Amino acid sequence: MIHPSADVSADAQVGARTRIWNRAQVREGAVIGDDCIVGKDAYIDFGVRIGDRCKIQNGALVYHGVTVETGVFIGPGAILTNDRFPRSITPDGALAGAEDWTVSTITLRYGCSIGAGAVVVAGNDVGRFATVGAGAVVTRPVPDHALVAGNPARRLGWVCACGQRLADAAGRAFPADAQGRATCPACARSYMIEQDVCTEVRSR
Repeated sequence: MIHPSADVSADAQVGARTRIWNRAQVREGAVIGDDCIVGKDAYIDFGVRIGDRCKIQNGALVYHGVTVETGVFIGPGAILTNDRFPRSITPDGALAGAEDWTVSTITLRYGCSIGAGAVVVAGNDVGRFATVGAGAVVTRPVPDHALVAGNPARRLGWVCACGQRLADAAGRAFPADAQGRATCPACARSYMIEQDVCTEVRSR
């Protein structure tokens, strides 16, 4: 379903059952997978690749050089940039063109979430099932399952695949700098955190 007011390039690829809402723009060469939602006034730049079952909320801006894996949530007003050294002009004062800058890529890994109004600065990936808090400014890569917030974004703890914050054995939020076993209070999944790496412990 593509809303009549949406601007979707004939050169874009849109997957089955994907819905694109009011005044969204999807540019040439963009690829959007199956079962996605692209909200009102969202912008998908040229060449952007988006996996299946993603939700891109109202007013989100996803610029050239961004890859969005399957199952990613991008909140309203979030911005994914692509230029680490932006200039409108060259050192000689001429209007800068495509040849005057280098795209810095971003990859949003499987199942991660970007909160409302967050900014991911070019060149920084967000890991699997990580959560970026609302209004955060991401200036460094975010590990799998990490919960980050603030400006610049700092790790506050760890989150489960279901999105809930992981807890220690006493049921308290697992500290950002601690190591050991953590558990999800909502779905009881178990994780091991060692040397800033969070890995799910699967029962045999």
